[in-house]
Amino acid sequence: MSSSSNLVKTAVAAALIGAAALGIRHVYATQEAKPVSAAKDRPQPGIVKFALNSAQLSSLKISAIEEIPLPVSDMVNGRITYDENVTSRISSPILGRVIALHTEIGEKVRRGAVLADIDSPDLSTADADWRKAQADELKKKLAYDRAKILFDGDVLARKDYESAEADYMQSRAETRRAQLRMKNLNASGNEDGRFGLRSPIAGIVADKQINPGLEVRPDLPNPLFTVTDLSRLWVIVDVPEQSAAQIHAGQIVSIETDAYPDQRFNGKVALVGLALDPVTRRIQVRCAVKNDDGRLKPEMFARISFLADDSAKKAAQIPNTSIFVEGAYNYVFVETQPGTFERRRINVKIKGYEKSFVDTGLANGEKIVTEGAFLLNAEAAGNAR
Repeated sequence: MSSSSNLVKTAVAAALIGAAALGIRHVYATQEAKPVSAAKDRPQPGIVKFALNSAQLSSLKISAIEEIPLPVSDMVNGRITYDENVTSRISSPILGRVIALHTEIGEKVRRGAVLADIDSPDLSTADADWRKAQADELKKKLAYDRAKILFDGDVLARKDYESAEADYMQSRAETRRAQLRMKNLNASGNEDGRFGLRSPIAGIVADKQINPGLEVRPDLPNPLFTVTDLSRLWVIVDVPEQSAAQIHAGQIVSIETDAYPDQRFNGKVALVGLALDPVTRRIQVRCAVKNDDGRLKPEMFARISFLADDSAKKAAQIPNTSIFVEGAYNYVFVETQPGTFERRRINVKIKGYEKSFVDTGLANGEKIVTEGAFLLNAEAAGNAR
C-alpha cells in the first residue's frame, strides 16, 4: 500500500514538472515573438509617415520643384528702368505760357501728337522773321533776274550784276535760317503765337510735370513730359568684381521681383560696363527685358541671375527654408507619396539670400517640403531613437 502510494506521488510530481516546463517554453516563445513584431513596425531611418488626416500635415508647405539653367554667380540686386532707346523726355524749346493740355499720364500718343499748347511771343517773332525773309528773298530774286537779262544784253555792268547776285544769295541764306528756326520749333507758321508742343515718338505718357498757366522755358531742370514704350525695359545691375568675368553681352538672365515672387522673367544682357566703380568695386550691367503684358514697372527692385551659356546644365531653385544642415551636408525632405516624407541629401551649388540652386539630389517635378522641414527632421530623429 505504501509502495503504490509512492508511485502515485511520483507520477503526479512528474506531471507537474512537465506542465511547468511547457509553461516556461510558452513564455519564452511569446517573449521572443514580440521583438520580431516590433522590428517590423519600427520606422525606417530618414522616413517620416503621417496619416492623411494627421494634424502635422497642416503645418507643412509642399511645392514641386522646377529645374532651370544653372546661373554662373549668386543672385544680384538691380532695378528696372525705362529703355532710353524708346524714351523721350520733352521740354519746351521756347519761352511761353501753357494755355491747354491734350493728354494725361497713361494715355497712348502717336508720333507728332500735340501734347500741350503754349502761348509764345517768341514764336510770333520767329514766324514774322521767316515771312520777312521770304518776302526779301522774292524781292532780291526779281532784282537778280532783271540784272541777268540786262547783263546778258550788255546793258548792265558786271559789277552791278554781281552785286545783285550776292544780294539774292544772302536773302536765300536768311530765309533758310528762319525756316530752320521754325523747323526746330516744330512749327509750320500761321500759329498766331500758339505753339504746339509735340511728341517726337509714339508711346505712353509715363510722366507729366506741366499744368495750365505754367510759365515754361527751355532751361527748366525737369522735362514737361516723359513718353516711352513700356513694352521694352532695362534692368540695371551692379555686378561684383569677382563675377564680372563670367558675364557678357547676349547672355540670358532670369529676373525675379517682389511683386511676382513665384514668377521669373527672361531677359538678355545688352551692355557690360567698361570700368568698375572705384568706390563700390562693381561694374554696371544693362539687361533688356520684354514687357508686353505690362506687369513690370519702372523703378521696381529686382533680383537677377546670370545663367550659364550651356543650357543643358540644369539646377533646381529651392527656398532656403526647405534646407537644413547636419554636419557638413545639406538635406531636404521629399514627399515620396501622400503623407510619406524621405530625408534626402543634396548638393547646394549656389547659395543665395532667399533661394539656392541644387545641382544633385533632386529630380525635376519632385515635391519637397518648403516650410516645416525642421519639424520633420525632429520627428525623424525621434523615430531613430
